[in-house]
Amino acid sequence: MNILYCGDKNIADGVLLSSLSIAKNTTQPLNIYILTASVKTQSKSYEALGLDFADFLEGALGEPNKVSLFDITELFNSDLPKANIETRFTPCCMLRLYADLLPELPDKILYLDNDVLCRKDCTDFYEQDISGWELVGALDYYGKWFFRNRLFSADYLNSGVLLLNLKKIRESRLFEKCRERCKNKKMFMPDQSAINKLAKSKKILPRRFNEQRKKHDNTVFQHFTTSFRFFPYFHSVSVKPWDSERLHSVLKIYEYDPLISEWQRLKSKQTKKETLV
Repeated sequence: MNILYCGDKNIADGVLLSSLSIAKNTTQPLNIYILTASVKTQSKSYEALGLDFADFLEGALGEPNKVSLFDITELFNSDLPKANIETRFTPCCMLRLYADLLPELPDKILYLDNDVLCRKDCTDFYEQDISGWELVGALDYYGKWFFRNRLFSADYLNSGVLLLNLKKIRESRLFEKCRERCKNKKMFMPDQSAINKLAKSKKILPRRFNEQRKKHDNTVFQHFTTSFRFFPYFHSVSVKPWDSERLHSVLKIYEYDPLISEWQRLKSKQTKKETLV
């Protein structure tokens, strides 16, 4: 099973936790691919993940799982998404739009945001035939109401869980077109907006494969995005899965406690190792 994560060094905690959740719920060997980069904007600097993290993650997952990390700083900086480099979202979110340029990446790969946890076996989801589509995903919980290409049909995907057909994406030049759009047109949630605007063939699956609101018994992937509450007053709620205290106090979620304990143990072990070095 090929899995793709993208981002700077700040995604490390999430990638470890997310990867452990997948390994826990499938017997399939995992091939984890990470695209990272160092990026400087006028207001912020982002540092790439190092190969030491890839070695640590591979050791944490154990055999036969493999981790490959690609620092695409030069590639990203040579074709910057200039119009969207200073949005409220990190520009490293857009690294996935460069996946088609890496021949090392397999034709079929599951992209996950680092705040996505797997809670059921995702083998059938991964192994489905996607030969006729560029990508497969679930509707965005809020965006499906406000953004759509067809007036009477909800078709706006959340890009946090996307099963990618890189072979078809290379043929259709989808990501190339998305990079061009991000370079020239400022957008809200730029990479997600570009993918939804330009994808010609996408398969829409039920929300259990990217649950962004409230976990249900059949939820396969839970995506800890920002949500909104109306009571006792209108407010936003943003809780990440590695924040166990707020996971309990705000979301009342406890089922991931064993997973988080393992994540904490591995992190502590790595910290001690780095201290000794």
